[in-house]
Amino acid sequence: MPKERFEDALNKLEKIVSKLEGGNIPLEESLKLFEEGIRLSRFCNQKLDEAEKKVEILLKDKNGSLKRQPFDPSTNSGQIPSVGSGEAISEEDEG
Repeated sequence: MPKERFEDALNKLEKIVSKLEGGNIPLEESLKLFEEGIRLSRFCNQKLDEAEKKVEILLKDKNGSLKRQPFDPSTNSGQIPSVGSGEAISEEDEG
């Protein structure tokens, strides 16, 4: 069985939430959906935590210090952190 993908799990979770919010399903089915929703929520949370850790590793400077900066699409557009430097470089500089 292939590994579950974050996007697929999130899509399933959204469908479960919609069904539960509709309120037109029997209690037993609601409990099963709720249980599956909790499992999917935990899976998605785990995947997001893993992604955050990977990003933090990529943003560490050469001394191993993490340079945290809030993401701002207007200032970070086209910026890619250079591995090991902790500084952002533009895609144009790579070419």
